[in-house]
Amino acid sequence: MDALSRSRAAITTNPRDVGLAAPRHHHHRRRRHGLSFLHHPAKNERPGRAVLGCRGIGRGAVVKSEIKNPGQRDGAEIDFSDPDWKPKFQRDFESRFNLPHLKDVFPDAVPIPSTFCLRMRTPTEDFAEGYPSDEKWHGYINNNDRVLLKVIHYSSPTSAGAQCIDPDCTWVEQWVHRAGPREEIYFRPEEVKAAIVTCGGLCPGLNDVIRQIVITLEIYGVKKIVGIPFGYRGFSDEELTEMPLSRKVVQNVHLSGGSLLGVSRGGPSISEIVDTMEKRGINMLFVLGGNGTHAGANAIHDECRKRRLRVAVVGVPKTIDNDILLMDKTFGFDTAVEEAQRAINSAYIEAHSAYHGIGFVKLMGRSSGYIAMHASLASGQIDICLIPEVPFHLHGPHGVLSHLKYLIETKGSAVVCVAEGAGQKYLEKTNAKDASGNIVLGDIGVHIQQETKKFFREIGVPADVKYIDPTYMIRACRANASDGILCTVLGQNAVHGAFAGYSGITVGICNTHYVYFPIPEVIQYPRSVDPNSRMWHRCLTSTGQPDFI
Repeated sequence: MDALSRSRAAITTNPRDVGLAAPRHHHHRRRRHGLSFLHHPAKNERPGRAVLGCRGIGRGAVVKSEIKNPGQRDGAEIDFSDPDWKPKFQRDFESRFNLPHLKDVFPDAVPIPSTFCLRMRTPTEDFAEGYPSDEKWHGYINNNDRVLLKVIHYSSPTSAGAQCIDPDCTWVEQWVHRAGPREEIYFRPEEVKAAIVTCGGLCPGLNDVIRQIVITLEIYGVKKIVGIPFGYRGFSDEELTEMPLSRKVVQNVHLSGGSLLGVSRGGPSISEIVDTMEKRGINMLFVLGGNGTHAGANAIHDECRKRRLRVAVVGVPKTIDNDILLMDKTFGFDTAVEEAQRAINSAYIEAHSAYHGIGFVKLMGRSSGYIAMHASLASGQIDICLIPEVPFHLHGPHGVLSHLKYLIETKGSAVVCVAEGAGQKYLEKTNAKDASGNIVLGDIGVHIQQETKKFFREIGVPADVKYIDPTYMIRACRANASDGILCTVLGQNAVHGAFAGYSGITVGICNTHYVYFPIPEVIQYPRSVDPNSRMWHRCLTSTGQPDFI
């Protein structure tokens, strides 16, 4: 596959995969969510702690910071002795979050009045009389509308979950672009051929997003809409033909789980994909997927620009793990948390009904423990929650197994929720990778189950251990009401962004408002749980678990 380059962020991807695993900078990830000023963590330092270190502080001293939060450029250093550092930071931020537009490549592109007006009801058949609206409609978004990225002013770096730019936690406004329909558009609907592709694994809500993209495209007046079957693979496999899509085809697809178009990982090179798009006349591409898939979408966008193709590439973030940067949440997450309650409740009943019963539930979360944390909070039945971001010992006086012994002695039963990426250090390392370039994880749930049985057998205490892994049952569910609304709005706004002439962007929800982000800014590394955040503290309060280090 062609090597992928990032002009707007220092991002590298595996050139062999278009499944495009998200670039992961493990040595930075946890410090980004806490604080670190010129600080290198000790080998055994707990991640997520707010740690301050200043060098040469005094009159005229230069105090610099490393990356600390997702709003700051990766690897950037700021000279805080410069009195103008704050406006410089804001200008840099605005530059990075400026949305790529067709006019960047085609400065002479002339917009036309939008064909999206809910007061028009029925667009004229072939727009022979232009693009009329029967009256002025105040439902458009101004291109200068912005949404505040962060809304908390942390007064101290030691505040729970603090994300600070400088040692004084100075308040710096960071604005991102508001999503929605624009009054002027850069594509004539009758000339558009739009394609939708779903990549990666299954996730609740895929069909909902597909449905809304198709419906919104038809409202604009687009007649040619196709689905690319089985991810990026559908661009190269001659046996996989395009699927014609219309409102009639997608009307009820949201009533079932999975993806109408199918999913897969990996695929052809970027050049092959763009060659196929040229050949088929595709000038709008909607890509539904996670970090790796978005890296592929951004590479397609870059290649289209290089070839001077008038194409809009728009992503819709799909990750059940909720691990996309800068966004409140991604679709499928709420459904996963809700469906996990069934597994947790079953584990609780099994454990509570048995003599010395212990129930284990393994939930999704390769590098981010959001599902496990939120599911534990929601259930109120979990005694121990283990996530990838927080290290733990299994054995020893402060280990998980010792606490399970305490729970059996005091409560008579226990329920443990563990994210799939937790405790990987206890498992045999493997170099195996899936088609997206993700390292194949060992099964921490089975390992802890076996270690628990062995531990209680060795101390002569009977224990009835049950293990539940509902992963694929959760992935295959249809979206719940909350995710259904999120998917609907994301799908609509993806179409609005494409018609507005933006490309190389993704749509998300930020501080309850829908916004557009440049793709490179959201795929630098996976979003993860901050162990110093209030939400993780709430989870610890709910479970009552101790520190397992």
